[in-house]
Order: sequence, then structure tokens, then C-alpha cells
Amino acid sequence: MIIDESLCTRCTECVAYCPVQAIHIHKAEKRVQVSLDECVECGVCLRAQVCPTGALQQQPLSWPRTIRSALSDPLVVHPETRIPGRGTEEMKTNDVTGRYRVGRVGLALEMGRPGAGAGFRDIQRVAQKMATLGVTFEPLNPVTKMMSDPTAGTFPREILGERVLSAIIEFDLPVAQLPQAIQAAREVAQEIDTVFSLDICALVHGNEKLPLPDLIRQQGLEPSLNGKTNVGLGRPIFDFALAAEGQVS
Repeated sequence: MIIDESLCTRCTECVAYCPVQAIHIHKAEKRVQVSLDECVECGVCLRAQVCPTGALQQQPLSWPRTIRSALSDPLVVHPETRIPGRGTEEMKTNDVTGRYRVGRVGLALEMGRPGAGAGFRDIQRVAQKMATLGVTFEPLNPVTKMMSDPTAGTFPREILGERVLSAIIEFDLPVAQLPQAIQAAREVAQEIDTVFSLDICALVHGNEKLPLPDLIRQQGLEPSLNGKTNVGLGRPIFDFALAAEGQVS
């Protein structure tokens, strides 16, 4: 995003609408400017339609800056995942896709969030740390699609200077390995200049007691429980029983 200084009246109405504080007031120079280093191309300021003169303008984006809008603007559909925004369907359609199976948990590290943002150097640090656990990153995730080496959690050098509003690193692993993953997340949190939340997804069948809350508490964290009810979306339901017997890939 840029500001056309020939149209800007310095009203500063746009400043409060930037979720990463990338719009700055330069009182000495009597100008308002968007820091292109900090801007994540989320489009919030433009869609808010607060500029009375149309000075806020979306400049043409080229690679690798297009990454910013792909992971920051919820209206942009990622060209490979075909899903708007930063993530995947996660548990929302698990009854159809069978992404998370019995005896395994899905982990998502949601990096950034409004007010903070996240740089790809930090995203790489977290991905590299998780890669040491021997995990396989979710192939349909846009962050995974950008990795140069998914086995190591590394990205092409040319995108390491890019920033996004938020990005999600996703993978699954055996339930028994969850404490190790939580410890790895604790360690890498000390090495990055942003925030992340840790999402832990698991299946619950019928009246079965979910074992994860107690396991998470043993690691010194207090889980915030949320549930998703899958409805099949009119398609055949994934057979988890057959999958457990190895009859479904």
C-alpha cells in the first residue's frame, strides 16, 4: 500500500486502521507515509474507505511481495491451495478428508496476528525447530508450499525479508510425541520477535474422554477447549475404522 502525497491532506484518518502500525505521521516533514518494510499488504486501510481524497492506493505487487497479500488479505485466494487467507480447512472437514487420524494430533502454530505480524525469518526459525521432530508439514498449507526444503523447514532466501499479518505452520504427530512438540515450541518462542498460538487438534468419538487436556496441563499449559462438529458436507464420510486397520490410505 502507498499514499499518493499529491492527494493526501494529512488528515491521518488512516493511521488507526493499520493492524501492524505501518502508517506513520512525520510531523517535521508534514507528511503521512506507509512503511513498505512494515506493511503486510492486508488491504485493511483501503477497504475501510476512510481516506476522503483517495490518497491510499494499492500499488502493483510482484514476487516475492505478493506473499504478503496472499497470507494477510483474507480476500486473496492462494493460487496453490485455492483457499482464501493464511490457512487450510484444518478440522472443519476432517470427517471427509481424514487428515487427523486416531492416535495422532494435529498441531498448528499460528504466527503473528493483528498488532504484531510475523517475518519469514521467524517463521523459518519455528519451522526448522519443528522439523527436528521429524514431522511432515501439511502439504496443502500455503506456508508449506513456499518451503524450499519441507524436511528441514527452510524457505527460499528471497522471501526471508517478507512480512505477513499471520501465517500458520501445520503438521501432525503421534499423541505420545505431543510433550516433545510443546517443549520445542517453548524453546523456539525465546528466539523470535513475534507471537504465536498453539492449536492442538484431535478426534473424539461418541462419549470418549479426550485425553489431551490432562496431557497439556502436565506440560504447564492451560488449554482453552473448542469443539468443531463435522457434518460431511453432503459427501461420503471418511472411515476411520478402516484407516486404523490400514485399509484406507
